[in-house]
Amino acid sequence: MHPETPTWADFSAAFELFRDPILCGVAAGGVLGLLSVFIVLRRMVFVTATLTQASGLGVALGFFAHIHLDWHIPPTLSALLTALAAAGLISLRAERVRLSRESVLAGVWLLCSAAAVLVGDRITQEAHDIGAILFGTAVLVRPEDLQLVLGVGGLVAVITILCREGFVFSGFDPDGARVQGLPVRLLELLLVGLITLEVGVTTRALGALPVFGFSVLPGVAALLAAPRLGWALPLAGLFGALAGGLGYLVAFFGMFPVGASQAAVAACFVVLMIPLRALRGG
Repeated sequence: MHPETPTWADFSAAFELFRDPILCGVAAGGVLGLLSVFIVLRRMVFVTATLTQASGLGVALGFFAHIHLDWHIPPTLSALLTALAAAGLISLRAERVRLSRESVLAGVWLLCSAAAVLVGDRITQEAHDIGAILFGTAVLVRPEDLQLVLGVGGLVAVITILCREGFVFSGFDPDGARVQGLPVRLLELLLVGLITLEVGVTTRALGALPVFGFSVLPGVAALLAAPRLGWALPLAGLFGALAGGLGYLVAFFGMFPVGASQAAVAACFVVLMIPLRALRGG
């Protein structure tokens, strides 16, 4: 065995350091996994990609303001604010200015991506590597970030579970939902708000890449595996949580970046579920 290859003994000896980031990945993956079912069903994948990129920009702006302007803005708050701003732009009626929704999404995504890289170029001297913000290369998680992920994630999960039937009904048949008296527009805004809140909080802790992965891939895997839609929600939460925890272990023992490992494990669940769906003939 290569002398530098980590072992279970190494992992056990340093488990106190790894416990919080693993717990953070499991919690974030589980909650984002729940949301991912609705994101996939409503075809909001690129909306979520834009929100995660905007959150990454917000984290970078928070560091930049602290370093160069001496403004002490928590990066999590700046991530949430930029995600809310992006959500506001996305929710505008694009047809009023003769633009397609895809054009607006592409424009906001590109703007946030370019700005994050440009801002990141000015914060590397303080060791806040833009790669950690965008791709999730950080190994450790701060206690306050873990507390936010657990607290906000718990709230988002409870609201998502309570409103799950309304989200599904209004997404599949908005006209029928209106006839039944459901507030379709309010439910849509609530779902976007929950996604924005969870993405804004978790991006600071994990990075934009794994957050986007957790927001899409567990839902895809669960919808492939579940024989009924009602089973997709708990399955997606399970897949997301497993991706967050197992991805960290893959990163540790394989000496890979954490965020990329977590996203890759989530993608593996999708690959594994495709033959299962084919065998069921779905």
